[in-house]
Amino acid sequence: MSALLQVRGLSVAYGKIEAVHQVGLSVEEGRIVTVIGPNGAGKTTLLAALMGVLPSRGNISYAGGDLAHVEAEKRVGLGLCLVPERRELFAAMTVEDNLVLGAFHRYRKRDKSINADFEQVYQLFPRLKERYRQLAGTLSGGERQMLALGRALMSRPRLLMLDEPSLGLAPLVVRDIFRVIAGLRETGVSILLVEQNARAALQVSDYGYVLETGEIAVEGPSAELASDPRVIESYLGLASGGAG
Repeated sequence: MSALLQVRGLSVAYGKIEAVHQVGLSVEEGRIVTVIGPNGAGKTTLLAALMGVLPSRGNISYAGGDLAHVEAEKRVGLGLCLVPERRELFAAMTVEDNLVLGAFHRYRKRDKSINADFEQVYQLFPRLKERYRQLAGTLSGGERQMLALGRALMSRPRLLMLDEPSLGLAPLVVRDIFRVIAGLRETGVSILLVEQNARAALQVSDYGYVLETGEIAVEGPSAELASDPRVIESYLGLASGGAG
């Protein structure tokens, strides 16, 4: 398999404080790769840099091209999409209008397949179809996460980056969200998943990286990480509650 995303020596600093230091990772076509680690490890900063929201040093290669001077909006047009931790929905707009905004760059290209994508999103998340006229701000936490995922899928991403999709959700909803994430792999979407719920992340992913204090501490196939004593003690033990 070829690497859709290849990151080498990526560093991100806030002033004189380096939040991410010399990180290297790759995401192959059609695979789910997870980055796990404690709060403050630099996981969200890493995603923001890959999306072009934060300046960084190092090399980011996507689909064989260098992203060094590519603005965030153009990265979306290339098929990169980030679902942020806070979901950032438009609370005063309806479910359907939020989905429409997800396909904004496709509307500008007069893409005629957008209606078909609405139906695919509604098949994935039937609850959104039931609430398509409802204001996003009135949805439950789980429904908001479904809408954030649905809006991202409306952009037809080639690489979908998810920042803590299970944050603040009830266990049953978390299970549903991860079932959808696993199903997306079957559609050919590559996924970079940042999660504190290490157990769920390693169950659904193919390969994993452990990020600690801005650096990759451990990496390997997810099944191997799930049985690694260091990972079990820090992220999968009863004391951590599986949250890391």
